[in-house]
Amino acid sequence: MFVYGPVPSRRLGKSLGVSPIPSKICSYNCIYCQLGRTTKLQIKRESFFPREKIINDLKNHLKKSKIDIDYITFVGDGEPTLCSDIGWLIDQCKQHYQIPVAVITNGSILFKKEVRRDLDQSDIIVPSLDAGSEDIFKLINRPHRSIGFNDMLQGLVDLRQEYSGKIWLEVMLVDNVNDSNSSLMDIKKAINLIQPDRVYISVPIRPPAEPWVKVPAPEKIIHAHEILDTFQELTDYESGEFGLNTSINAESAILNICSRHPLREEQAKKIESRFFETGCIDALLEKSLLNRVQYRDVTYLLKVR
Repeated sequence: MFVYGPVPSRRLGKSLGVSPIPSKICSYNCIYCQLGRTTKLQIKRESFFPREKIINDLKNHLKKSKIDIDYITFVGDGEPTLCSDIGWLIDQCKQHYQIPVAVITNGSILFKKEVRRDLDQSDIIVPSLDAGSEDIFKLINRPHRSIGFNDMLQGLVDLRQEYSGKIWLEVMLVDNVNDSNSSLMDIKKAINLIQPDRVYISVPIRPPAEPWVKVPAPEKIIHAHEILDTFQELTDYESGEFGLNTSINAESAILNICSRHPLREEQAKKIESRFFETGCIDALLEKSLLNRVQYRDVTYLLKVR
């Protein structure tokens, strides 16, 4: 299944996710990634799945969904722009649906003109920018060896010059990694070159790839807002219901969502109750299909990969 949700998004409202690549194929190996460490680090673009199957899955999902959708969001289980069919997929969405299209990307290969061209029919692009210098870039994003900071930044600058849609830039702050005054000033210089429509600050609220990753102190987050002139922060948990109409039972719903979007255990229990089922979470844990992880005094459920 390539399509999931809709899931409640703090930026995009009711977001129907489309993942056009296999799990954890990415151009980065970010220390904070909620899906864990990258298993295949690459920048080569591929047609990973038959593109007609992805579109048919989207069509079937939209037919069954009883929730109004705010965005069709290409987000991936890694980096979605590695999918060489993403331009065709976006065009199909624009031709057949009156739903805005968003792309959530790490922005790593936007220096390739064909990637920028593939995204030009989308309504919103949400790229990441977690560093303003080469050393912090390598520390926090751990990019593929062929991606340099200046190339990545130039790709974002070129995107702004060519793209007529909205660019909402997201900065993930990690304690004692990119939250110093000098790091924030470097990020601000990069933002000034990109000129995005919005800047968001995010923090790692879900279990990260590296267990030592921590959320900065509140005063550091406030200071970052002052320097980066952000639109709003994304430092709290999302709220709202998940779209479950395409799932046959609580087990399939929880596994499908957890594979791309780690669930707080309280959220999973609400899904159980929506299907009038009990004991599903415990059964999945006993079968070793889910892991229970504690992070920031909150219990999360992650699908075992």
